[in-house]
Amino acid sequence: MSDEVALDPDFAERFEPAKRGSCQLYLISPLEVGGGFPDRLAAALDAGPVAAFQFRVKDVDQHEAARLAEPLQRLCAARDVAFIVNDSAALAKRIGADGVHLGQGDGDPREARLLLGPAAQIGVTCHDSRHLAMEAGEAGADYVAFGAFFPTGTKEVRHRPDPAILSWWSTLFELPCVAIGGITPDNGRALVEAGADFLAVCGSVWNAPEGEAAAVRRFGEILAGPHD
Repeated sequence: MSDEVALDPDFAERFEPAKRGSCQLYLISPLEVGGGFPDRLAAALDAGPVAAFQFRVKDVDQHEAARLAEPLQRLCAARDVAFIVNDSAALAKRIGADGVHLGQGDGDPREARLLLGPAAQIGVTCHDSRHLAMEAGEAGADYVAFGAFFPTGTKEVRHRPDPAILSWWSTLFELPCVAIGGITPDNGRALVEAGADFLAVCGSVWNAPEGEAAAVRRFGEILAGPHD
């Protein structure tokens, strides 16, 4: 693999940071997204710049997932926030999502690309592995995700990378990297400074005692300006 991976121009327009050295917020949904959650999402998106929202639900069929996604997708579209489906390229295709995020067991990025088309944004979980990240880049991923960097209750943690992997990746490759796992406004700045292009956050926003809007504003404070 060459030292730099060229970005698809459609992706660059929608999801790549405006310049290397900026970092943006990538919201991940809680598992419960029914009821009043659309109002909570609107409040979060209106509180500060958000680049992408990942729709992550478990143990529901595709029809129910599509029903739950519809109002959230509308909110994101109205605010020019990329709507990414977790795990399922088939669901992303069904609802016309902006893209899909694939875990290591969720399918090949090449197959997702064939299904979703050239403009889709395809992310791949790479844990703490440089090898997996380079493989994802070669397979046509639009971004790679490393983590979990900190303890998290969102999912079981089996891999704990050092922030240095973000520095390594951002130095060698143009392809954006996402930091994920237990990230809060209090610990996230270190990942910004290490070279993360996006901070993917979940519980620190949706479970924040001060509310999701205040949490997004706090993240905005650590994301402002280039990382050192």
